[in-house]
Order: sequence, then structure tokens, then C-alpha cells
Amino acid sequence: MVTRRVDLRSDTVTKPTETMRAAMANAEVDDDVLGYDPTAACLEREMAKIMGKEAALFVPSGTMANLICVLTHCQIRGSEVILGDYSHIHIYENGGISTLGGVHPRTVKNNEDGTMDIDRIEESIRDPSFEICYPTTRLICLENSHAHSGGRCLSAEYTDKVGELAKKYGLKLHIDGARIFNASVALGVPVHRLVQAADSVTACLSKGLGAPAGTVIAGSKAFISKAKVLRKTLGGGMRQVGVLCAAAIIAVEENVGKLEGDHRKAKILAAGINNIKGMKVDLDSVETNIVYFDILKESGTTEDELLKKLEVHGVLAMPEGPCKIRLVLHHQISEHDVQYTISCIQKIVTGAPDKNGVN
Repeated sequence: MVTRRVDLRSDTVTKPTETMRAAMANAEVDDDVLGYDPTAACLEREMAKIMGKEAALFVPSGTMANLICVLTHCQIRGSEVILGDYSHIHIYENGGISTLGGVHPRTVKNNEDGTMDIDRIEESIRDPSFEICYPTTRLICLENSHAHSGGRCLSAEYTDKVGELAKKYGLKLHIDGARIFNASVALGVPVHRLVQAADSVTACLSKGLGAPAGTVIAGSKAFISKAKVLRKTLGGGMRQVGVLCAAAIIAVEENVGKLEGDHRKAKILAAGINNIKGMKVDLDSVETNIVYFDILKESGTTEDELLKKLEVHGVLAMPEGPCKIRLVLHHQISEHDVQYTISCIQKIVTGAPDKNGVN
């Protein structure tokens, strides 16, 4: 019986630490919909400071956070947003900006590093003089780090250029910063500098930082005031939310410093898998805590077979299309877990049984 469990499906699978649980149990709370929860207010002040914005707002999820930001910037139905063709907002958020907001997405090809070419973004901005036919471009969205590109990071300089383009055309810039702390640590650049050009930014607290739930939106006071109304409209207004915010405060205080270790272990994992015959990793793409690897024909296995056999060994991973698997590191994955995962993949590919007779 294999009792070991190494959960690499996502950095959203972490369990609250004992410190978080204690903070949740002792949190001072009140009604946050009415604006009186002191712990929520404390978190929001700290996150606004970290992101260099005037104000911030705690919401239940990253998907809701991005939806609120897009809808706040695009309050007129028929507005258009420019975003990457492999961006999280476009692919993984249920088409909410269109379904609920009447916002039209105009995609630009994401490069392998998660960027979009500046000239292609500019070419995608609609000519307002032909608004009788065109939707009106009002917003550009970036994602940092870029999940579908393997957690690649957008530099402050690149983001500044997109911000300058947005201002040139009177547009707004939103950054989906689900893993913005990972990008900050990997680049060695403060979060506020990475999002300086943005009119709004989201930061997920339940991904790299390991809080049990929640995302924070940051922007101007006027923007956050409008966002708070939309949060209520979408059902995201929660009452004694300080219970969750208390854990998020601990996550920010204790786990940002652990991200560098997550990135280091991701690189070790990537190199180990790349050394296995029949497996291939683009090592240059591993900048943060996400590892994608390809299963080559010479491996003699398929994506489904490898995932099922890994699960028998207690290793959980996510499929990412034909012959591709995604692994995500987080602070509850140890170096021993990394080495164990590498050895399991090696045994599965070579067909060598382990001490339990499992291959």
C-alpha cells in the first residue's frame, strides 16, 4: 500500500498551516459588506501598499476578481478587451466577461514567454471613427506570471510599454496577477514596480501563497468603490470574511519568503524529468513554480497511462493536452517529494518495479 502523497496538481491544493488556523480561530470580525470587518480592512490596506495602489478589495476568487475588474473598466455593453489567446481570463474563466458583462474579447497571440507583441496589440485597437460597426476597445489585459506559458514572468519594462500604449489610446490596463508574487521573487523586482503601469491588478492569495481562499483587487479609490458594488452584484459580498483574511495575512507574512525555494525545487524537478529518456522539458521556460513536460513517443507510454501510474505511487498531476503534463510546486512540497516524483517517473518509463512491486 502506497501511503505517500505528493500533490502537484496545482498550488491551490495546499492546506492551511497551524499558524493560519490559529489566526482564523482568533480573528476579529464584523460585517464586511457594510465595511466594518477590521481584519479584512487590515489585509486590504497591506495589499494596497504592497501593490502601490490607493485601495484594495478582498473577493472570494481570482475568476471573480478578474471579472469585476473587466466589468468595472468596461461598463458599457459591447466594449472590447484585448488579451492573450492563452490568457487565463480568455480560456479558464468560463467566458464570464462575455456571458455576464457583454464584453467582447479580442485575442492577440501569446508568445512563448507570455508576452504579446506590442505592435500586434496596437493593430488590434479598434478605430473609434468606425464605431457604427466595431466594438469599442476600452481595456488591455496582461497576465503575470503567465500560467499557460509555464509560469513565465513579464518584466516591468514590458508592462510599462503596454501601459504607455494604453494611455496613448485612452485605454485602461489590467493585470491578472494571480501569481504576481512568484513573478516578483523570480525577477527580483518589487510587486508595486511590476504593476506600476496598471490601472487595476489582482493577486491570488490561495495559489503561490497558500491561503485557503481569496484574491485581492487593487487600484484607485474610485475604481475600488465601483468594484465593491460589482462584488455585491456577483454574490461575492461575504459577511465575517475576516476569518479568511486572517489566514491570508499570515500567507503574505510567512509564505512570500518561501517562493524562492518553490522555484528552486521546480528547476530541480524539471532537470530531473528532462534527464529521463522519453521525457522532455524546456528548461528555459521554468522561471517560477510551474513545470510542463512532454511525453515523447520513445517513452512507450501515454499521458493517461503515466498519470494513472503516478497516482498509484501517490503522485498527483494535471494533464495539459495530448502528451503533455503540468506539475506545480508549492510550499508544502519538499525536496524529498521532488526526488520521489522523479524516481517514480523513471520507474514507470523503464518498467522497473519498486519495492512494493508497482511499476
